Amino acid sequence: MTEPAGKHDLVVIGAGIVALAAARELLTRRPGLKLTILEREPEVARHQTGSNSGVIHGGIYYAPGSLKARLCVDGAAKMYAYCDARGIPYERCGKVIVALGERELPGLDALEARGRANGVPGLKRVGYAELAELEPHAAGIAALHSPSTGIVDFGAVARALADDVRAAGATIVTDCEVLDLAPGRGGGVTVRHTAGELRARRALVCAGAWTDRLARRAGAPADPRIVPFRGAYLRLKPESRGLVRSLIYPVPDPALPFLGVHLTKRVDGEIWLGPTALMVGAPDAYGLTTIEPASLRSTLTWPGTWRMMRRHWRAGLGELRLGASRRAFVKACAAYVPELSVEDVLPGPSGVRAQAIGRDGTLVDDFVVHEVEAVQYVRNAPSPAATSALALAQLLADRVESALA
Repeated sequence: MTEPAGKHDLVVIGAGIVALAAARELLTRRPGLKLTILEREPEVARHQTGSNSGVIHGGIYYAPGSLKARLCVDGAAKMYAYCDARGIPYERCGKVIVALGERELPGLDALEARGRANGVPGLKRVGYAELAELEPHAAGIAALHSPSTGIVDFGAVARALADDVRAAGATIVTDCEVLDLAPGRGGGVTVRHTAGELRARRALVCAGAWTDRLARRAGAPADPRIVPFRGAYLRLKPESRGLVRSLIYPVPDPALPFLGVHLTKRVDGEIWLGPTALMVGAPDAYGLTTIEPASLRSTLTWPGTWRMMRRHWRAGLGELRLGASRRAFVKACAAYVPELSVEDVLPGPSGVRAQAIGRDGTLVDDFVVHEVEAVQYVRNAPSPAATSALALAQLLADRVESALA
């Protein structure tokens, strides 16, 4: 690790895709900006960026007018253009959101209305026959088809962004955990980290689940609180991958920001099934037994956690069942691809989603950014943050740049 020292214009905390995209945007606007990125892990894109399903979302699900709705469609277009420019492989494989029966058609209607309001390119309602052409092994009476939805390795995108940042003269320091931030003497911010401290005119914190604790220590609002949810996947065996051509999703529960178990083609050719959504005891709880006392205490002492559990206990029990039983997990996926069986699957990876929960128990379904003194904190940036990263970067850069002027 190179020890970060001296006075900086901007320090960015975290090296996931949103942080790297924001750093790149600011360096493009202001060449010569003295910028350093501090990352607690030994490499970039270690957590949410490198552990997600790799879907470039179309923008269907999000409430019109929300940041997610505004930034997802724009961000997807920018993501495809960036991948073209940098030679990063991707595929516009398309996606179907499938209604299994009549009772799900109103939900499909609502999603179609949202998608059209959000300007999702090429969105189309299809019936049984067209669904069978798109996904011959899928069940369902109707679907929404989003041909603009695609797949990419967001870890590869993040590494390319990191190369851009370095090429612009900035420094990325890994294995350097930020401990706290405080107002600097004479303005700016002092950043205390595991190798010492540095001073900067401004700071931008995009550290996923770790942003929350830094923000609260600095006096940001306690509401919302980040609670980590672990998502586990299964994989189809190579000989069974022909059961899925693209992306097959259910009609989601509108009360939850999670999209339910689905079948996802990957840019490397694999097919992932899942994910589950289980509340866990650490921001990096890729294994269920991983517990960080401070994180668990933060979750369990937050009133919103208990209100959320009371409100969604049935969904929680369902997730526990899926997490405990591979047979139940596969059965849930087989509702959409009936030929699927337990014999077709292998163990898969897991990821941890940093999900904000309000004091009232609401699962916050939009991006949240708070400012305290000279620091911007990205408090909630779950899916589609990776898809939206280049558009979200512009919004963050606008806020930071005005303070650097």
